[in-house]
Order: sequence, then structure tokens, then C-alpha cells
Amino acid sequence: MCGIAGFIDQNLDLTKAHPILGAMIDTLSKRGPDASGIKLYKNAALGHRRLIVVDPEGGAQPMTRVHKGKEYTIVYNGELYNTEDVRKLLLEKGYTFKAYSDTEVLLTAFIEWGYECVKYINGIYAFGIWNEYSKELFLCRDPLGVKPLFYSLQPDSIIFASEIKALLKHPKIKPVVDETGLLEIFGLGPARTLGNGVFKYIKEVPPAHYLYYKNGDAALTEYWKLKAKEHKESFEETAAHTKSLLLDAIERQLVSDVPVFTFLSGGLDSSVISAIAAAVFKKQGRGQLNTFSIDYVDNNKYFKPNEYQPNSDSYYISKMVKFIGSNHHNVYLDNNKLAQALYEAVKANDLPGMADIDSSLYLFCREVRKHSTVGLSGECADEIFGGYPWFTRKEDINFSSFPWAKSLSTRKDIIGQNLSKLPIEDYVQSRYEETIKAVPKLYGEDKAEERMRELFYLNVKWFMITLLNRKDRMSMSNSLEVRVPFADYRLVEYAFNIPNAYKFYMGREKGLLREALKGIVPDEIIFRKKSPYPKTHNPIYTKAVQKMMTSILNDKSSPILDLINFDTVKEIVETGGNSFKKPWYGQLMTGPQVIAYLIQINIWLKEYNVQIEL
Repeated sequence: MCGIAGFIDQNLDLTKAHPILGAMIDTLSKRGPDASGIKLYKNAALGHRRLIVVDPEGGAQPMTRVHKGKEYTIVYNGELYNTEDVRKLLLEKGYTFKAYSDTEVLLTAFIEWGYECVKYINGIYAFGIWNEYSKELFLCRDPLGVKPLFYSLQPDSIIFASEIKALLKHPKIKPVVDETGLLEIFGLGPARTLGNGVFKYIKEVPPAHYLYYKNGDAALTEYWKLKAKEHKESFEETAAHTKSLLLDAIERQLVSDVPVFTFLSGGLDSSVISAIAAAVFKKQGRGQLNTFSIDYVDNNKYFKPNEYQPNSDSYYISKMVKFIGSNHHNVYLDNNKLAQALYEAVKANDLPGMADIDSSLYLFCREVRKHSTVGLSGECADEIFGGYPWFTRKEDINFSSFPWAKSLSTRKDIIGQNLSKLPIEDYVQSRYEETIKAVPKLYGEDKAEERMRELFYLNVKWFMITLLNRKDRMSMSNSLEVRVPFADYRLVEYAFNIPNAYKFYMGREKGLLREALKGIVPDEIIFRKKSPYPKTHNPIYTKAVQKMMTSILNDKSSPILDLINFDTVKEIVETGGNSFKKPWYGQLMTGPQVIAYLIQINIWLKEYNVQIEL
């Protein structure tokens, strides 16, 4: 993958903008450690950092092509999974290509079809194309938001980049956070409203949107959306269709000029991806597949089964490694380093994130990068096939807000007197209701089916994008590209209309998916109860974050002190998080993770010199 940045200005001569743009793309060096490039026009400055995965010689960026006297330049972060299909269509129309990169295919597709190029491409992407003839900028982000794309609209100019840190290097953008930003952090965080960049002057192109910018005017358009349709296939046909779509997505995403690996937790999703990848490797003579798993030092001593984590992964990982014959790597994380890495996780994310759920992934990816460059991961299956408890528990199904964030009242208790008037409950509820209103409905559908459709939509638009953001930032901050086959838009839109009786076949979470994938992995994996991404249970970690947060509370210069209720937070710290009864977010952010999230907020406020504006 890569990092992109640029800006358009109608009033300045940008041929001399190299220092500013250079500083912006330098912040993205980890996204693209292999090469960099800058292209300057009078009104446009485009920059790129490259992580070489395909076509080392022919994929250099910014890439410029001239067609019928008009000059187009692209900066692109992503991968197309149907490059050859699109190339064939363009060859039939008379286009020629200098190399075999997907970048050239994407740019040519835009030259031929304009904004309708999105109808032809399948992949994960965020890109900008400058039309020098018409003085137009086209920004676009993939359907599910796997790749990030932030921007800032200024008088007579637009600034864009893959990450917030790059935008903040532009002199026009200040690190200001107003009431809305604080509501995002304390009310919704680590989730974010689609399109919201938390900082006052920063927005994000939402998933499945493109933005046209010309003469100071910006127009944002949604080009893909989920639609409610009657599902007419039998259960057997649905299982076969699901299997076909998933296998095609996995095989397409194994294309690379550098070694490919898979994450392997021993759960259904990562196991199936690993099994398919190993089979493809064997068929194509690509050697032994490398697989990687994560755990924590001495975690087995302290693990206790619970509703969210019913079993540990090690037994199932071993079974899968033997089954597919992979070259497996176990990564064990030190708990003190896990706490220390909260800092790196914030810098990678540019915002407070999922606490040590982030920092563990950051450290994991750092170790994996020593061996490989491109990997496949099992994210998104739970959101589209019903893997989480809130899809099956009645109190969650009927909950009148986000079911993964029931801690709103206790979140409010953390807020200090200075922020006591923040309308947290109203803000969160309005975001929820806005999303519910946007859910596509099927005429005549019964209320139970309709409610489940709402839950799946909420998960795709909120929970899934939070996990995708996490995966992108923690992996790319280690120059590691991670692909997510379950986020193929064809699979997502197909699954959206599968009846719930099918999805929860035999009364199981992901029942349909389990049935569809029988035979690909052992039955023990097929029928294993879902267990989420592993977190540490070692008390050493709890003590480490307690010590860190205590130090923050005792330091009068800590910026978070102006935002929190000191006594409430002190009690949370002293009890190791036990006084905060409900998970802060999802299934994993409980106890020590709440303390770690507060640590991340303080790191963010301090390192980014955040200016609070109320």
C-alpha cells in the first residue's frame, strides 16, 4: 500500500510548494518506505509514498498520462483485485499500457469513464486524480472504507491526505478540536461518525463516496450503497453462492510480487482464508504459506473463559497449522511493552483508539513485517454474517442505540465540570437515529427481519469501519499491507439480503457461513464457538496502565485533567477498571482497556498540541 497527499489552490503558484508537500508526505513514510514522488502544477501539488507490492518499475507515482491532449495525474493508495478484467475492457477500446501495474489501469479507467470508473473496479483504494485541462480534482474511497482519505476545505483550496498527521503539516490547518470533536471522543470513541475527522477543520471522504473539486466548490457523491432486495435462493444455493464469492475474493487478493502471509487465530474466518491461500500456493508452486498468530506472555496462566472469550486459540491454531502445512510463527507480546506501545498506537491512528487492542496489533504487525509485506486477515465476517453477541441476545437486538456501546451513562461520569454541558446522550442518539433512517427497507418485511436488517447495517457502517481503521493504521505504520477478503463489496451486498433464518442456521452465530465452508477446514474449526481477537489477561498489564495513568493524574500539566472528573477517573485507576462496569466499546474494551483509552486521550492531546475550542 501507499500514502498520498496533495492540495489544490486557485490563488497560489504551487510550482514552488515542494517544501510543504514534502513535509506532508514525509509523515507517510511508513505507509510507503520504498519510494516517493512529487508532481507540481501551477494550481495543484500531488505527493506519494510507495510500498512496492506489484510492478516495481512500472507503478511509480505520481503517474501522469496524456490522452487527446489532456493531462491527468494520479496518486493512489490501494489494490485493484480485478485489474486484468478492467485492462481487457480498456484494451478493447484501443488503449495501450506501458507496464502491468493497477495504478495505470485505474488512471486509464478514469480517463475513459470519468467518475463512472467506480462501476468497473473492485478493490480497496483511496486516490486522487488531477485533470490539468479542466482544473478538476477527483477524490475517491473504496465501498467499505478499507483505505483512508482525509481532506480539509479552505477558502479557494482543498488539502487531502491518507492520514490526519499529513494534513496537520500544512500551514493552513491547525489542531483545533471543538465541541463536536469532544463528543466524538467521549461519546462515540473509538468509533467516529462517517466523514468526521474529529479535528475541527478536517473531514474524511466517507466509504463509497467520491468528491469532485473545482474552482473552490466541492461536491460529495455516494456511488455505492446497500440495497434491500428479495432473496430468492434456497438455503443450499445461498451457501454455495456465499462460498463462491468468498473463494473468489480470497484468490483475487493473493496476487502480489512480494511474499504473502495470513493471520491465523484458529477461528473460522482466518482459518478458511489460510486454508484457501495454502491450497492456491500449492497449486501455483509458490512454496509454503507463512501464517502468524498473536498471544501474550503467560496469558495461559490467567485466561478465564467468559461469554465474550469462551476459549483460547492455541489448540485450534495448532490444528490448523498441521492441517494446511503452513510455516507458522507465534508472536508473544510482553505486557509492559504492550502498555508502552499505547503511544505508538496513537501516533499511528492520529486519534485515541482501541487502547491495547490497537497497541497489541501494532506490535504484532511490527514483528510480522520482519518476515513479509502483504497479508490477508479475517475482519468483517462477523459484521456481515452475524458473529457478535448483539445479533443473538434479545436485550441487544432491541436496544435503542448502538449495542456495542452501552456505557454512555458511565462515560458521562468521566467528563469533568468544564465539559458538563456536553450533550453526549443527545449526540450519540442522533447519530444512531440518522443511521437507522438510512437503512434500506424491503416492503412487507416483518418487524423482526427488519430490525435485524438495521443491526447489520449499523455494524457495516459503524463497528466494521472502526476495525478496518484500526487494521489499516496499525499495519501501515509498520509498512505492512493487510487485505480483507470479507470486505469485498460483492460479498457484503449479497449477505445483506440473506434471510436471518439462513444466517443463523441451526441457531448458531454465522450458521450459514459455517455450513458454506464445510470441508475447507476441519469440523472442529467449523463448529468452534466464536472467540474474538485475543487480549491480555495478565495482571502485569493492568499494573502498568494503572501506574501510567496515576502519573498522568499526578502531573498538573497533563492536558486531560481539564476534561475529566478527577475523582471518578482516580477510582477507575485504583480499582484496575473494575468500577467501570460496562465495556467502553465492543467486547474487549473493559477494565484496564478503559484506563488505557484515557491514557491515549492524554497522549493525543499532548503530542498533537490539541487546542480545545468551546
